[in-house]
Amino acid sequence: MRTESDSFGELEVPDDAYYGAQTARALTNFQVSGERLPDAFINALLSIKAAAARANAELGTLAADRAEAIVAATEQARELDYDAQFPLDVFQTGSGTSTNMNVNEVVAHLAHEASGLDIHPNDDVNASQSSNDSIPTAIQVSSALAVETELLPAITALRDRIDERGNAFANIVKTGRTHLMDAMPITLQQEFSAWSEALSTSQRRLQQSLVRIKSLPQGGTAIGTGINAPKGFAERFCFHLNQQIHSDFSPHNNAFYGISSQDASLELSSHLKGLAATLIKISNDLRWMNSGPLAGLAEVELPALQPGSSIMPGKVNPVIPEAVLMAAYQVIGFDTAITLAAQSGNFQLNVSLPLIARNLLQGTQLMTQACEHLAAKAIAGLKANTAAIEAPLHRNPILVTALNPVVGYQKAAEIAKAAYKNGRPIIDVATEMTDLSREELERLLDPTILAHPQD
Repeated sequence: MRTESDSFGELEVPDDAYYGAQTARALTNFQVSGERLPDAFINALLSIKAAAARANAELGTLAADRAEAIVAATEQARELDYDAQFPLDVFQTGSGTSTNMNVNEVVAHLAHEASGLDIHPNDDVNASQSSNDSIPTAIQVSSALAVETELLPAITALRDRIDERGNAFANIVKTGRTHLMDAMPITLQQEFSAWSEALSTSQRRLQQSLVRIKSLPQGGTAIGTGINAPKGFAERFCFHLNQQIHSDFSPHNNAFYGISSQDASLELSSHLKGLAATLIKISNDLRWMNSGPLAGLAEVELPALQPGSSIMPGKVNPVIPEAVLMAAYQVIGFDTAITLAAQSGNFQLNVSLPLIARNLLQGTQLMTQACEHLAAKAIAGLKANTAAIEAPLHRNPILVTALNPVVGYQKAAEIAKAAYKNGRPIIDVATEMTDLSREELERLLDPTILAHPQD
């Protein structure tokens, strides 16, 4: 152990720890969950420290050698064991000050070790910054990068697989369903196109939310006034951050709002929830369509990945859609927590920032993995069971809907009821109950034509 000190006094810190007294103190104060903030969040904070150091050097707030030592230390910090060096609990002080100081202390220690300069975690690494602007900025930077580099490509890959399988099934006509009851015919391609469009809509919403997420409050420091930061810091910070991570972040036009509110995070969370709802719909459709194989719909066959029962030999379950359902349910739960956390902005600061950071990043990761699994392990190997699809298709009394313009709704309803009651094909009953020829009825009741009535 070694002795470190902060404004509260001296404290023993493990010799192999790069952090200092404030982190050690927080470790004893916050032992709520044993869960750390995500690595992506720590990486974002390290990027913030490097960009701030460069901006400070450019504006004369830090000597160039100190700034370069800090920048080098942020890169070195990325190679550390995060569990050991960034160990603080998610459930800590609501501003995230403890984690901000954890990163400051680690970077200061590494910078001193490499350069020999006396680098202070507050005066140097945290120069022109506050936890109150750095932590919200880290939330926005880490979540924006996760959405852009991981989630959006995963949604695209899932859409591509759905479109690919849909095109392969373009000529397969099945019974549509509303209220889980038989409805008019639809092709598998048309059914899949609804999934693809829903995913496309989620993508557009997520992309639109990035406009707000990429507007950063960094430079507002403690409450938005920019106290202790030089003029122009916010602009130079964003310039150096963008050069470092190859992005397009910009200063917020109102740092008071950016620090006190988490509206942008809440908006992004709501779109993650929307994507979760879409994945639930797709997964449940797949489970219904795959149900059986003897006593269910059995319209499609999902890839068989593992035994489905510990007691019933030969049983195979739709395990990937089920896993996706649970991931989606969790993201909806995360959104509820973020909604409550976003309300915790009292006066000039939100005080639930670490929870928002964790939930946004975990939610994004869950949705990314869910899309990837659904694409690769369910949709890509999906097969259509044409025999099961065709068997009930021509017997569906709802096909009589096509006769409405010819015989009227009332007569069509009588034909449908008779077909249901006697279990007979609709065309046979319509032949007996109308003056239409068999040839004309075959044309009017052709499921393929009914699936494309506008053609």
